Amino acid sequence: MTAKAYPEWLQVFIDNYQKLSIDNLHLLENIYHLDVEFQDPAHKLSGFDTLSAYFNELYTNLKDCDFVITNVLVDGDEAAIYWHMQYVHPKLNKGRPVNVEGHSFIQGKDNKVILHRDYVDFGAMLYEHIPLVGSAVRLIKSRMAS
Repeated sequence: MTAKAYPEWLQVFIDNYQKLSIDNLHLLENIYHLDVEFQDPAHKLSGFDTLSAYFNELYTNLKDCDFVITNVLVDGDEAAIYWHMQYVHPKLNKGRPVNVEGHSFIQGKDNKVILHRDYVDFGAMLYEHIPLVGSAVRLIKSRMAS
């Protein structure tokens, strides 16, 4: 992704998100507003403390998690962030890396992210990598594609 001039809140989001790990979750304070609203396919969370606890639990169970932001569309205090995530969880995909494409809609307020909503194929992210469940999900997807 080429460097562009983004609003400060968005640049901070991009820079910090791509280096998040269990060892530096304090970076979330740079990114998120105290009144942040966060939603992904499995959760709807309100407030920074709740979101911080969620990230802490999520990253504690991962061996590795990397985000690469591939495209950004911005209009004032709103942005669409397209990303590639690779993570390793010891109980999923036989401990091998899982690759997922997704995107996020975010809004800035007071120079921080106030709204963050992730759009991702939760089957590709999680269900397809659980023994037995994964086979069923892949079968359903293949039949839907036929």
